[in-house]
Amino acid sequence: MKLTVLGAGALALVAGALVGGAAANAEPLTEPLRPPNCSAADLAGIASGVAAATSAYLFTHPELNDFFTSLHGRPHDEVPESTRAYFDIHPQEHAELRGIRQPLVDFRNRCGYSAPGSFEGQPS
Repeated sequence: MKLTVLGAGALALVAGALVGGAAANAEPLTEPLRPPNCSAADLAGIASGVAAATSAYLFTHPELNDFFTSLHGRPHDEVPESTRAYFDIHPQEHAELRGIRQPLVDFRNRCGYSAPGSFEGQPS
């Protein structure tokens, strides 16, 4: 019985040494490096600038502000078509909002982030 316990202990020791040696020689898992200015802080700064500009734009365009406010509480499946229809009638506002959001698009493209889900027809 003593031999079996010793044999099992020796086997565990050898297995541990092999696993430990393999782990020591393994390549460390690293994330690919992001380009400069692609940190969470950079994103927060850009997003806050876009949010402030959007707020100012909506306050100076009350009809658009009222339209977006009216979307609250509507069924989600109605929002994309309503938004598309509004911007079909108001292409200048659509283009201007797209311009305001462009810094976020540029950040996502430069830093390799995918675009968040958005409703079709809304400015991207």
